[in-house]
Amino acid sequence: MAAKRATQADVARMAGVSQATVSLVLNGEPDRVGTDTRQRVLDAISKTGYSANPLAQRLARGRNQIIGVFTYEPVFPQGNGDFYHPFLIGIEREAERWGSDLLLFTSAPVENGRRRLSGKARAHLGVTDGCVLLGRTEDKQELVHLIDDGFPFVFVGRRELPGAADLPYVGADYVQATNDVVGLFVEQGHERIGFVGELSERESIIDRLTGYRTAMRAAGLRPTSFDPAELTPAEIVDVVVENHLTGLVLAEAYRAGSIRAAAAERGLDVPADLSIAVLGQPDVPVAPGADDAGAGTAWTGFRLPREEMGEQALSLLIELIEDPSGTTDRHRLLPCVIEPGATVSAPRQR
Repeated sequence: MAAKRATQADVARMAGVSQATVSLVLNGEPDRVGTDTRQRVLDAISKTGYSANPLAQRLARGRNQIIGVFTYEPVFPQGNGDFYHPFLIGIEREAERWGSDLLLFTSAPVENGRRRLSGKARAHLGVTDGCVLLGRTEDKQELVHLIDDGFPFVFVGRRELPGAADLPYVGADYVQATNDVVGLFVEQGHERIGFVGELSERESIIDRLTGYRTAMRAAGLRPTSFDPAELTPAEIVDVVVENHLTGLVLAEAYRAGSIRAAAAERGLDVPADLSIAVLGQPDVPVAPGADDAGAGTAWTGFRLPREEMGEQALSLLIELIEDPSGTTDRHRLLPCVIEPGATVSAPRQR
């Protein structure tokens, strides 16, 4: 028969104190317990082998130290490589530092490529102290409901909501990073630089476009931007040729290899005839295109501080849980790392 597990009452009896006194010692409140009394409690704990129930201790403090992690897209997608992985590393590392457990929400079904944070999924958030949210396809109204309910959460990535200026987020400073990348073109002597990005309300795209336009106008150059949604890579190259562009900045990297391949078919060398930078993740392999052009290329662009973003998001969430009415900065933008790469050079003289 297994030995009976020692209880807090057993410790109190052996030490000759109340269970309330034992709780004070266990919860690290020495100022409320005399030195001799505290030592008797510690000795009794040692003799009985008592082990505190961590969940009970957490609940006694009004929190259970469980942090939720909700992703609007599958967290382990097959097509997007390991995009979420660095964020999760940062979140996990910071959770360990704070002594919190993580709960990954996966019960909400994925519909048309996204999860909904409503119904059963929203109810499940109640078992956590707060939640870190990640993803590209969030429902803005769901975020409004979380704010109205007073539920603590932090979004990884800058987000704006009408009438909700205090939505907490930790994001990458896309405006400054894009400005710096355009500066690489200008330093090389480019005067006709195009921006390729979807017409979108996504904050990350808006920030990239803002950084591009700011840099171009600061250099006395005319911005030229277009949406590639309905264009093939070959048609994008057609736009480049028709507008006499010598450089392209791509809001997202996934088409870079295909555009490079299409340029090669037109006899354009990258970067001598057409310099290209990707405004995202040059350290993530870029799809090379049909003729394998671009495989292994060191793309010019910037790298997101994804692990740090995960860490900062969890840290900010803890601060909001501990002091929801405090003055902590709820909006944090982290600098990106510029990658000079090998796909931007001085334009060929024509």
